[in-house]
Order: sequence, then C-alpha cells, then structure tokens
Amino acid sequence: MTSFAIVGSGWRAEYFWRLAAALDGLTCVGVVSRKPKDLPVPVYLSLDECLAGAKPDFVVTAVPWDVTSSLVVELVERGVRVLTETPPAPDVDGLRELWHRVGSSRLVQVAEQYSRMPAHAARVALVRSGVIGEPTRVDVSSTHQYHAVSLIRTLLGTGRGPAEVRAVRTTAPLADPLSRGGWADPVEVKPATTTIATIAFADGGFGLYDFTDNQWHNQLLMRRLLVRGTLGELRDQEVVRLAGDRTIVRSPIVRRQTGYDLDLDGFDTDQLTFGSDVLYRNPYQGQRWNDEEIAIASLLEDTAAWARDSGPEPYPLSDGIQDHRIALAIEEAADLGIAARVADEPWF
Repeated sequence: MTSFAIVGSGWRAEYFWRLAAALDGLTCVGVVSRKPKDLPVPVYLSLDECLAGAKPDFVVTAVPWDVTSSLVVELVERGVRVLTETPPAPDVDGLRELWHRVGSSRLVQVAEQYSRMPAHAARVALVRSGVIGEPTRVDVSSTHQYHAVSLIRTLLGTGRGPAEVRAVRTTAPLADPLSRGGWADPVEVKPATTTIATIAFADGGFGLYDFTDNQWHNQLLMRRLLVRGTLGELRDQEVVRLAGDRTIVRSPIVRRQTGYDLDLDGFDTDQLTFGSDVLYRNPYQGQRWNDEEIAIASLLEDTAAWARDSGPEPYPLSDGIQDHRIALAIEEAADLGIAARVADEPWF
C-alpha cells in the first residue's frame, strides 16, 4: 500500500482524497489544514504533525501559488517526495529559485493532468503512431497558460529548450452563462479578453495559443485543437492524411460512451478508437468518472509507482517549470507588445 498526504483542503485537494478512496493500493492518510475540518480522511493542523503521525510516501501540495514553492522546498529538505499542483511557482524568479534549490533532488513531480484526459491521451497516441507524419504545429483553444503549453509541447514532442513568443489581446462583449459556481441568473453580456500567442520552438515546432476569459466553463465557446504533421492533420476528432499515392483519407476518432439509449451498462467512457486501432481504453470502467477524474486518478497511480521506485517520473519538475515559463512569456509578450524569449534556463 502506497500512502500520501495532502497539504491544503480546498476544492482541488478534494479530488485527490476522493479518487484515492476508489483506487487499490493507494490511500490518503491525512490532510494538513489551517483549521479543524470534518473530512473523510484524518486532518492535521501542522505539517510536522502529519509527517510524524501519518508517515506518507509522498505529499500532494494543493495550496495557493504564492506559498507552493516554499512548501515544496521545505518538503524536499525533509527528504519527502512531492506531487505539486500547477504551477510550481508563480513567476520567473520563483521558478528559477525553486529549480536552484530542489531541481537536482529528483524528488518533485508536477500535477499536470491535461494530456492524461481520455480525448487528449487518444490524440497523443495517434500522433505518436505516425499516422499524420512528424508533428510540426499544434493549435490549442481550450484551456489556459501552463496547461495549454503542456498540451502543445506534448503533442509536438518538443523538449525543454529555447522559444520565442509573440502575443496580442483583444476584448469583446460575450455572454457568460456558466462559472464554477453554476448557471448565471440572469445571464449577462460582459467584456471578455482573448489572448492569442504564437510559440516558435528552437527545434522547429510551432504552437498557437488561443484563450478567452472563463473558457473552461463557458460552453458558448467551442474547444479547438489541431495538430499538423508532415502527412496530414488532426482537428478535434477528425483526421485527414495521405494514405498513399493519390490517396487522401478522412477518418474520425470515435469515442464509445456507454449508457445511451438501450445501453444499460451505465454511463461510462469505454474507449477511443481510430478505425480498428484502440487509441485509449478507460482503466477505471465502472467508476463513472468524468475525464478530469480519470486523468487525476491516472496521475495519482503513476506518482505512487514513482514513489515506490517502480515506475518512471509522471511529470518532472523541469517540464512543469518549462510550461509555466512559456506561459509567463505569453503574458509578457501580450503586456509589452514585444517578442518574449525563453532562453538559457537552468532546467533545459
């Protein structure tokens, strides 16, 4: 049995203890909270008390940005393995300082889950299969900052290295019917800011970033993802490719979702396929989890394997830092109207 504790007790932390309760061989042994709370796991009022009493194999940090890096440093100095929520530090100086203090420890992973979501995981598998050739460009209009950058880098297969970023912002009125808190009543039309950026990676890959305020929740905004390769393109759930001389083929990625109409197996994700190839199979069938829950459960299990020295690093600190470093360059380029450059960082 692999055990972990969580520092933080907010809505994000809740995912970890709730999902762990359904996973074999993994248990949440405690939560560190600033004040007593009635939770389904033990609550400790200090980190010292938690580490001494619960003795977790790793610790998840789910705290505000401005305290994340100092908490990660404290845990590493105690020899504790860490899975830190995103981003690992709030600004460029913080990222560099964090790397300087703990980068060589190999004790820190980052809770970047987006490429583990079933639809994205299927796209990654398809791109890596070579169906559209070598990927050269990725466009993401779905999520923000480091999450979008992670998807771009993962789908391109680009590593940690120099990049040049250009960006613009525009503002226009947009209805905002939904937020994390639920439906707006009444719905208001509000100014919404869109940030569009290009990311030119030194290895030749190219990314397009497009995010509008509250795009996570506003269902009036279509999610869009494109991967261009040397032999074709993947756009959302459709692929066009060169299958042979004088042969251009269009094929869909098909998601099998149970529970519709007379399917009485219950609502669940089964698999995603491309023709006869299974790109992704849900490892948690029967749990009825949404895509975010599936992704976080997968991340937790891989972190547990890493903590036991029986699996690879699920998402190394160097990658999480690079994602946010590029995200900060997007903000810099949009703020100042310049080409922002990411170069010569110590985690390359």
